[in-house]
Amino acid sequence: MLTSTHVSNWYLLQCKPRQDERAQINLLRQNYVIFCPQIVSQRLIRGKPHQSFESLFPGYLFIQLSRDDKWAPLRSTRGVSRIVDFNHGPALVPDDVIEHLRSRCFKPPHAHPPLKPGDTLQITRGPLSTLEGIFLTLLGDERVMILLHFLNREQQIRIPLTDIEQPRSQL
Repeated sequence: MLTSTHVSNWYLLQCKPRQDERAQINLLRQNYVIFCPQIVSQRLIRGKPHQSFESLFPGYLFIQLSRDDKWAPLRSTRGVSRIVDFNHGPALVPDDVIEHLRSRCFKPPHAHPPLKPGDTLQITRGPLSTLEGIFLTLLGDERVMILLHFLNREQQIRIPLTDIEQPRSQL
């Protein structure tokens, strides 16, 4: 991570066509702090459900820089096209926007603490989003069974692991 005495801000980088991953790798090798929000995409391939991770903003990455950081190498970094600018200056992205994206986008499985039966879970996607349930068990690597109090009854439902998170008070 690049260190500086000044406050760091988030900026938007545009990548060359279909070179988002290349830009990410090369920026990380240069020790820049970057963020590429991803979502989980569900598709049927040969009749079977398949999950893949896709960039929320294809062709763009967020980068954290301060005035003391080295901006010049960004222009020659493979995969990077330019720093997006508005009104003759780099486009500043507020910290709260980045935090919101981080809280709503895909988190790698290792980012979640292990689940234990009885843990309270918040549903974050789908028609039941915002409801809370009680973790019962894992169903393979991608789904969980939770107990949900819904329509004045206890219901056991199966839901993708990517559609739940533990409330912040439990973390």
